[in-house]
Amino acid sequence: MGLAYNTYLNSNKIYGCKNCKAHLSNHDDIISRNFRGQHGKAYLFNMVVNVETEDPIERSMTTGRHIVRDIKCKQCKETVGWKYDKAYESSEKYKEGKFILEAELLCNVS
Repeated sequence: MGLAYNTYLNSNKIYGCKNCKAHLSNHDDIISRNFRGQHGKAYLFNMVVNVETEDPIERSMTTGRHIVRDIKCKQCKETVGWKYDKAYESSEKYKEGKFILEAELLCNVS
């Protein structure tokens, strides 16, 4: 199987896992700050690193039905958000392949 190495980001502002501080995404990869998660405020990101995805499930959300996968920190296994696999509404298609990270589960990493 081999060792799993974390990816380290190089940016002025890096978001990490609140639990273990593993790098998750750059501030520049935020698409929108206008999202809500289970813990409150959440951000839509273009790209995240150091996460593992769960099996896809269908969820009814405030913006309609979506197929999503919960994402967990690769290092500590803490759930940090979800990934959009499929949006059924045409107006929500821009979310496909994008990631939600919940602000409450993040920290700023220097």
